[in-house]
Amino acid sequence: MDISSGGSRTTAQRPVDGLQATRSDAALRGRLGSLPQFFATTSVPCPYVPDRAERKLIVELTGRGAAGFYDELSRAGFRRSHRFAYRPACRQCTACVPVRIAVEEFADTRSTRRVRNVNRGLRTRLMTGRATPEQFHLFTAYQHSRHRDSDMAAMTYADYRSMVEDSAVRTAVAEFRDAEGALAAVALIDRLDDGFSAVYTFYDPSRGKESLGTWSILWLVEECRRQGLPYVYLGYWIEESPKMAYKARFPALERLTGKGWVAFAPSR
Repeated sequence: MDISSGGSRTTAQRPVDGLQATRSDAALRGRLGSLPQFFATTSVPCPYVPDRAERKLIVELTGRGAAGFYDELSRAGFRRSHRFAYRPACRQCTACVPVRIAVEEFADTRSTRRVRNVNRGLRTRLMTGRATPEQFHLFTAYQHSRHRDSDMAAMTYADYRSMVEDSAVRTAVAEFRDAEGALAAVALIDRLDDGFSAVYTFYDPSRGKESLGTWSILWLVEECRRQGLPYVYLGYWIEESPKMAYKARFPALERLTGKGWVAFAPSR
């Protein structure tokens, strides 16, 4: 059983008796009652922080209750890859901090207004989670430009289809196109009962100055407002990783602690 995330591959090793004990986990256990079997992965080199090891807690998302189960897991700091949910469970390291945007409190900054202005001509199409060759061509160009040495750069179309379509939850794809109809960016997202989870975003590498990754998050904020949903889940903020540190720039950010979700503040 493999879980691929951030260019690393880890293999499930041993079962864990439910969720490991934090206050948020205890609350999740109380709401859901008997939980499916969780597994801890073996340790592998961390793809984000040098000289550290990465380890995950994973659980399969299966059956008719998978979507509701994942709603609860997302609030407990889990992310999704294919039909598995995972959360860091690294020994002696807590660098990965789950973060989300509180939509009602979000207010544009000079930076986000600039991104909106640059991309105001883009048209968005939200559709069911289905892969297309056009998306894959853009995905490949993005990987070869931004993550040439990662496992994802070697993905085939079958691999890409699996990433998009192998889901037991409410997965969708947002396509962003320019005025000429060219595909500029794609966001793979999960619909939760309290918002959207940004699973993975990629874009035309020749449009690097247009901040399309940021644009996709701003669009999710507006889509949540249209649908009356309170949160956009952004995954993990890692202060020591430039790949993840950018998330701290979003207004109205919250982070998950042992006492629940609180207003974001960097650990300085």
